[in-house]
Amino acid sequence: MFHQSGGCCDGSAPMCFPRDEFIVGDDDVLLGLLDDAHPDEPSPAHRPGEPIPDEVSPVWISGPQYAAWAHTQLLLDVVPGRGAGFSLEAPEGVRFLTRSRVFDEAERQWLDSCPAPRGRDVT
Repeated sequence: MFHQSGGCCDGSAPMCFPRDEFIVGDDDVLLGLLDDAHPDEPSPAHRPGEPIPDEVSPVWISGPQYAAWAHTQLLLDVVPGRGAGFSLEAPEGVRFLTRSRVFDEAERQWLDSCPAPRGRDVT
């Protein structure tokens, strides 16, 4: 699973953790699901109250960070470099990087019509 926190230094980078080793906060927001087994297909949608399937990697962001970045699309990338200390890629010679672009008005309206699940809504 990935988590984009609002910490400083490496803490503001997206980090990858084994799902059973990271506790999602009640106010964290589920941004999406990555399905490595089917990269050319849309990721499955998550319905509140249903468990997230084991075969996908959820992408979470802290509640305050979500509020700050709600107007942007966040894109996860992998680049050469030193990874964050607690993230799984740290010893691999690569690091995760968040890139962003501002949503257009139509995208904002669509997003406003379907609020993202919070940690308290996901089992």
